[in-house]
Formats: sequence, structure tokens, C-alpha cells
Amino acid sequence: MDVSGAVEAREAAGRTDERRPGAAPPGRRPGGPTGAALLAAGRGFVLMALSLGVSLALFVMTLVSLVLTLLGIGAAGTPWLLHVVRVHADQRRVLAHEWAGVDIPTPYRPLPPGPYGLTGHVERCVLMLKDPATWRDLCWLLTDAVAGFVLALLPTALIGYGLEGWVMFAGVWRAVAGDYWYGFVHLETFGDAALCAVLGSALLVLARYVNPHLITAHFRLAGALLAPTRGARLSRRVEQLYETRHDAVDTSAAELRRIERDLHDGAQARLVAMGMSLGTIEALVERDPEKAKQLLGQARASSAEALTELRDLVRGIHPPVLAERGLGDAAEALALRTQVPVETDIELPGRFAEPVESAAYFAVSEVLTNAVKHARAAHIWLDIHYSYEAGGMLRISVTDDGQGGADVSKGSGIAGIERRLGPFDGIVAVSSPPGGPTMVTLEIPCRPVPRA
Repeated sequence: MDVSGAVEAREAAGRTDERRPGAAPPGRRPGGPTGAALLAAGRGFVLMALSLGVSLALFVMTLVSLVLTLLGIGAAGTPWLLHVVRVHADQRRVLAHEWAGVDIPTPYRPLPPGPYGLTGHVERCVLMLKDPATWRDLCWLLTDAVAGFVLALLPTALIGYGLEGWVMFAGVWRAVAGDYWYGFVHLETFGDAALCAVLGSALLVLARYVNPHLITAHFRLAGALLAPTRGARLSRRVEQLYETRHDAVDTSAAELRRIERDLHDGAQARLVAMGMSLGTIEALVERDPEKAKQLLGQARASSAEALTELRDLVRGIHPPVLAERGLGDAAEALALRTQVPVETDIELPGRFAEPVESAAYFAVSEVLTNAVKHARAAHIWLDIHYSYEAGGMLRISVTDDGQGGADVSKGSGIAGIERRLGPFDGIVAVSSPPGGPTMVTLEIPCRPVPRA
């Protein structure tokens, strides 16, 4: 759950936005290709300022700070400056996603939490300088100030220079005749001014079609340096698998302890009491038949209670409806048992692997419980669909019309869901603005499995 949490939630629920409270229909680019070209020119102007102004300034300042660090006097300030560089790079990642749909993952290694003393600053500086992403950021700053600036300049320049041709044709050519070149046209006569208009029209037509692609090229150039390398991705993947393996082991151990505790405190205690009652009955059956009958009734009641507790325990481990009928029907049963009205939209191609279905079922159960307990929702929407894109993805979204403003960092519910989905490379995205609605989206890579 990271940079694109809210965006993932919107994408996962695109087909049902029109019936959700506070949802807006999907946007369109204003004005078609012409509007997109003008928008790209405006964005290019912003990117020019960021590239030539901020990136170049940060590159120079960072270079000076690193030299001072080598001299032993810059270790305290270098981490803060590198942090500013990362904030600048993260801003470009956000713009890349929002303006061009280019996703640039964050490659930085985790740092120890603050606050920092002098020793902590030195340690933080060493860790940041050992991170390959830091040096890639510096390469990007210089590249962004040169090539990135040119790519950002072109959309604005094409439109501006194209309009200039028509300005010349409108009569300005008379004031500059003989002393001005427009492109390859030497302005001397009205025919030259007309040729300027033709050339300007060609540039405007070119801008109409290439401007959005130039902005995309700007961000792809940034992604080539800001995105993690293949080695970094593999290293992060190994760390993720290591963490999810330990989480899965810890979760399994905790679940086993819970089962043992429930058996010991519940069904086992009742069965032991029932065995003692039967022993007493055996001693009383001939001497006091009435008392023996009374104890038999109590033993029968204890056996029924023990059976109920065992059924509840089994249902908590793997619900029978999930085992027999699959995730779709099990989720429908969850919705029917929820205290708040739940509207469901479930469309699945079949069954999935039992561990996947179990993880998805209990994740949905946890999210519905949170919506009822904490969101004070009056209505809940549950959508479960399967997409064959990207190798197959099970997408689950739970939306409520509650008060919103959920702080994921203060609760253990979402963290528990992340740990449950982690072994399957599943992700959790939460969008909960103050006032609602709250949308929780779960995505689990998986494929349907044939059932005999």
C-alpha cells in the first residue's frame, strides 16, 4: 500500500463508480487532441521550471555538499539535502503517474527512524550514500536539467513558434522585413509572410499530435533513471519474500495457538466435565437412578455445547460454505450475516486455490467488520470480480457511506489483512477522505483452478 493507493482503488472499482456515493464518472481529455496538445504545452512549461530551475539547482548544491563531505565538514547537511532531492524525485513520480500514466516505483532503501543526533546524521549520510538510488538520482538531476528540459520545452515551443508564423502573416512582417528569419524563411515580401503562415500551421498540426507524446517521453526518460534497476527489484523481491514468509509462519503459529486455546478452554473442558459426569452416573445408576437421569441430561447438554463450539471453531478455520461452494457464495453468506445492508456484485469464473479463497474470505470478513464497527456506515457495497489482465487478478472492493477519515496507521486490521495477503503478493489500497466514502480494494494475483 504505497504511492498509488487511492488510484488503485479507483481503477479497481471503475465499473461501479456511477452508483457509489461521492463517485465521479471517468474523466475525458478536454477538447480532444487539440485540448490535449494545449494541456501538454502548459504542463511542459511547469516541467521546464522544475527541470532547469529546481533540478539544476539541486544538482549543484548536492555536488558542493558531497565535496564538503569528503573534506569532513558536510556530513551533517548532506542527508537533509539528499532528502530534498528524494522529495523532488517523488514529486516527479507523482506527476508522471497523474499526467502521463507512467508509473515509476520508488527504489530507496529503508532508513532508520529519527530523531538524529550527530552520530545519527553521520550514519544516515553513510546509508544514503551507499544506496545506489542516491547516485541515480544525481544522474537524473543533470539529465533532467538538460534532456528533460528540452523535452518539456518542445510542446510549448511548437505552439508558440507556430503561432508566431501567423503573427508574421497578420502584418508584423512589414516591421521586420529584410531583417528577420522565421525558420528557413527570410521575411521580405507578402509571399514570405504567407509561407510563414504555412510553416506555422504545419508546426501547430505537428504539436497537436506530438505534444502529449513529448510529455510522456519526458517522464519515461525520468523513469529510466529513477526507477529501480533489475538488481534492485530482485533484491527487494527477495526481501519481500523473506518478510512474507516470516509473516506467514508467525500467522500460522498464532492461529495454531488460538485453536489450541479455544480447544483447551472450550470443547476440551466440556468433554472432560462430561467424562466425569459419566463416571458419576456409572456409580449412581443402581443406587440413585433419579440422580443418574439428571446427570445424563446435563451430560447430553454438555455434549451439544461441545459440538457447537467445535463447529464454530471449524468455521473459523475454514467455513464449510467456502469449502463446498467457493468464494462467491461464501462472500454472499458474509453479506447476509452483516448487520448493515450489503449490496453485492460478484462475478467469478470459477473456483480458486483453497489458500487464496481462504485469505480472500477472511480479508473480506475483516473489512466488513471494520465498516460496521468503525465507519458507522448505513450501506455497504461489495464487489468481487476477476480480471485476466496481467496474468490474472482477483479484485475485491468494499465501499461504505460512513464517516471516512480512516487512519490506517492507527489500526491493526489493515495490517493484518496485508499480512494475510502477503504470501500471495496481494495488495491492499485504502481511500478514506474525511466525510467518506471509504473504499478498501484488495488485489490478489491468481488463476482459476479446475475442480473435479
